[in-house]
Amino acid sequence: VQLVESGGGLVQPGGSLRLSCAASGFTFSWYAMSWYRQAPGKERELVAAISSAGGSTNYADSMKGRFTISRDNAKNTVYLQMNSLKPEDTAVYYCNTNPPWRTYWGQGTQVTVSS
Repeated sequence: VQLVESGGGLVQPGGSLRLSCAASGFTFSWYAMSWYRQAPGKERELVAAISSAGGSTNYADSMKGRFTISRDNAKNTVYLQMNSLKPEDTAVYYCNTNPPWRTYWGQGTQVTVSS
């Protein structure tokens, strides 16, 4: 199983970024996917999650209305659209999935929100 994130970078406050996570090595369409983030000195936290078919999503309270998680099962890819970014959104963002046999994480992509 591989999860490869991309799309991070430096953005000004109020800006937008779209993260992607390309998955391989398992039947992507069978499993829910999530995005987590970890800021320096803080614990990893859930950002958003999406069901296997994409019909159900949930978000951490601080991301509601600003972030959107989506997936394309034909491309084995999950996305995180981030709008109205704030300096406190600065973190490494990780893709995650939890099939029955174990939990998988990507290597992470750095998002820095700064002027």
